[in-house]
Amino acid sequence: MITIEGWQTESLGRVAQITMGQSPDSKYYSEEQNGLPFLQGCAEFGGRFPKHLLYCSQTKKIANPGSVLFSVRAPVGRINIADRDYIIGRGLAAISGKDIEQTYLEHYLTFVEAKFRNASQGSTFEAINSSELNGWPIEFPISRPEQVKIAEILSTVDRAIEQTEALIAKQQRIKTGLMQDLLNRGIDEHGNLRSEQTHKFKDSPLGRIPVEWEVKPLSGLAHVDRGKFTHRPRNDPQFYGGEFPFIQTGDVASRIGRKVCTYTQTLNGRGAAISKQFPIGTIAITIAANIADTAILGVPMFFPDSIVGAVVFPPNNTRFIELMLRQWKPILQALAPQSAQKNINLEVLRPLPIPAPDPEEQQRIGERYDELDRDQEQMEKKLIKFSFLKTALMQDLLKGKKRVTVLTLNEERLRTCNGFTNDSYSVRMTKAD
Repeated sequence: MITIEGWQTESLGRVAQITMGQSPDSKYYSEEQNGLPFLQGCAEFGGRFPKHLLYCSQTKKIANPGSVLFSVRAPVGRINIADRDYIIGRGLAAISGKDIEQTYLEHYLTFVEAKFRNASQGSTFEAINSSELNGWPIEFPISRPEQVKIAEILSTVDRAIEQTEALIAKQQRIKTGLMQDLLNRGIDEHGNLRSEQTHKFKDSPLGRIPVEWEVKPLSGLAHVDRGKFTHRPRNDPQFYGGEFPFIQTGDVASRIGRKVCTYTQTLNGRGAAISKQFPIGTIAITIAANIADTAILGVPMFFPDSIVGAVVFPPNNTRFIELMLRQWKPILQALAPQSAQKNINLEVLRPLPIPAPDPEEQQRIGERYDELDRDQEQMEKKLIKFSFLKTALMQDLLKGKKRVTVLTLNEERLRTCNGFTNDSYSVRMTKAD
């Protein structure tokens, strides 16, 4: 129980109205817009608001606009907010604050989601019942204005997170579209995208390409070789734990299209002696499990036999070749044997046809793509900072560790996501006694 002056702990049922869902007879709901939108559980939850698929003409239990939609079945504790009236099935509860600020309640329930989930695990259905939910302890400041201030801080950071996510998604769409244009049309010597209306194109085994381009096998553009690790079993500890980076397929998959400088395993001298090292700038290509994921080495690394390295011949551009290889991923996945040991080999990779402009144009294409990718990666780093900030603020504010007394939020700076860091907001807080 919380013992901070000005704070109290009450059961959820004392401070909020809880409506447990009840499923109507299935004959009353359908995809036709007859009645109210119907939600059976959290399967239709979105980022903040649900996206219903069904309507129901039999009204039993309703969640009103603004109420918290709370999942009472696995996964217990997930929430969304009702943006309109919904009929709710037995997988949900609707929670509306009575003696507590609704937005504070929303943030608090998000904060304790993991506790709800842990409390429900071990039961037959991983669910929480009405009495358990009504009796759940909620900690909050007695002062309504303080509740409002806490909610405002957390909601402001939430908006920054949502806006940053939207910008990242927009950048990804732009990057994907540009990638298609760059790799099919290229950039002429004046820095302009080609088109069939302004430039000459020709037929090729890969479709229409600029007349200046040639189709070459990957082996004509890069030295392609497989990694190795000759000892079995692979997990023998005598070879691991040294100074040599030993990249794994998961390391490549986590950095698709980007430089990879981190690694989950290392080799000692014994391990390095039975493996193969590839230099910085090598294109790492996974050939087992995750077929044809690609990344570019930011540091020299040793490869297992589940990864192939493509060392691009100068003066060809590594980024351009990597982009072209990424285009092949769906086809390479389809070529892999449909078995438990799904993989491809050098005999498939080396002859891959690659449309190749001259090295100068390859560099222009690579630089144009890298510029967009750097912008997106900066946004992704900013999103991580926002998420860490949100976690820290929730720990401080929703546990009463720091008390909000004066609030001055620079909302415009948050809205534009321009250089927001932990000290980009001004909140006067005092430590709890």
